[in-house]
Amino acid sequence: MRIYVDQRGTAPSPRRLRIYLAEKGIEVPYERLAIHEENRTPEFRKKNPLFSMPVLELDDGSCISESVAICRYFEELQPEPPLFGATPLEKATVDMWTRRIELYLYLSIEYANEKVMPKEVAERFRRGAHFMMKLLDQELTEREFIAGDRYTIADAFALSALDFGIAYVDFEIPEKRKNLIRWHQAVSSRPSAKA
Repeated sequence: MRIYVDQRGTAPSPRRLRIYLAEKGIEVPYERLAIHEENRTPEFRKKNPLFSMPVLELDDGSCISESVAICRYFEELQPEPPLFGATPLEKATVDMWTRRIELYLYLSIEYANEKVMPKEVAERFRRGAHFMMKLLDQELTEREFIAGDRYTIADAFALSALDFGIAYVDFEIPEKRKNLIRWHQAVSSRPSAKA
């Protein structure tokens, strides 16, 4: 079993998987590939025809791509601690927030980059990301973590999205988003954040 990730370790999807695995205490060997090079080969295409990372390759040669699917695979193997939630309501809430973060925060941050998008398009996505940060800030008024009272995959996804924006898209959490800043500082100080 091994996981293919980007060589530099900065891509958001492999990072959120590494955070998740660190929170679970699961160790899997990583094979680091040069992004846009080694993941574009015919050999890698057999593992994932979309060329994206991460990809989990099992001992029998089966491959699972997409970070949520890989995390869910490991959640089934090792349910504790329950990072996808424990009760039906918790599971649905975690799924809801994970999807919101991926669709409305991460993608908005990724497309807010004026280096790769026309300025007016980038600005529209930047506004979308700020709307999500406002929503998260409001939600974090009532609780310590995004999807409830304990750390979940939603927190790992949000951390990787925000850190990606801060490092690569000239993005920052506005000072007025005090609850979001508190949350970001708390989850950034967890050992898993350095995975």
